[in-house]
Amino acid sequence: MSHPFDPNQLQFYLTIPAPCPYLPDRMERKIFTQLDPLDGPHLNNYLTHAGFRRSQNVIYRPACETCRECRSLRVDARAFTPGKTFRRTLNRNADLKIAIKFAAATDEQFDLLQRYLNHRHADGGMTNMDFERYEMMVEECASETEITEYRTPEGKLIAAMLVDHLTDGMSLVYSFFDPDYSDRSLGNFMVLTHLRMCQEQDMDFLYLGYWVPDSPKMSYKARFRPCQTLTHAGWRTLPSST
Repeated sequence: MSHPFDPNQLQFYLTIPAPCPYLPDRMERKIFTQLDPLDGPHLNNYLTHAGFRRSQNVIYRPACETCRECRSLRVDARAFTPGKTFRRTLNRNADLKIAIKFAAATDEQFDLLQRYLNHRHADGGMTNMDFERYEMMVEECASETEITEYRTPEGKLIAAMLVDHLTDGMSLVYSFFDPDYSDRSLGNFMVLTHLRMCQEQDMDFLYLGYWVPDSPKMSYKARFRPCQTLTHAGWRTLPSST
């Protein structure tokens, strides 16, 4: 059962400076707070709209002293129409079976995650994650969360996406996929299928987290147009020339 919360009474904390994972030779800091099990869904919704991002029961936002390159980005799901490249991605993966599951960790998902991390993020901090920590990531989240699974016609799990439901759409929390199927463009395909889900459920936006224009890891997000970024004046449509 949820209860009303007062955002003015939230306690926020600031991390110590650490190397930026997106831009070389820069340091990052984050401001964060905890999600309470009772008011978590309301707080997650409120702060996501204000540019925060959830990780387990922590919700955070960049608070770097000299850099403002991390920009919250959301896609206008109602207006989105896939172009030629995205249509090819959809056709290439039309054989996959998609299932929305209750947020419960499985050994099959964890094995896939380990393969993904070892191939794509071997130098990242998540490579040491054990099953217990993965279980916490999926299940111990004070939010309205589901996990979407993608399987081959033979039933092999090749991709998964952890998704939060908000009042005006969905927020993509974390995704991973089988590196042996990289020719399918599964990362883009998962975004495309959740845009379609938003449209089918009459939702306004799909939140993609942070867009960092000069980071190869994050630049792809702006290809999903029309999209909006959060500015000091609120959410604004990203110009087509950007």
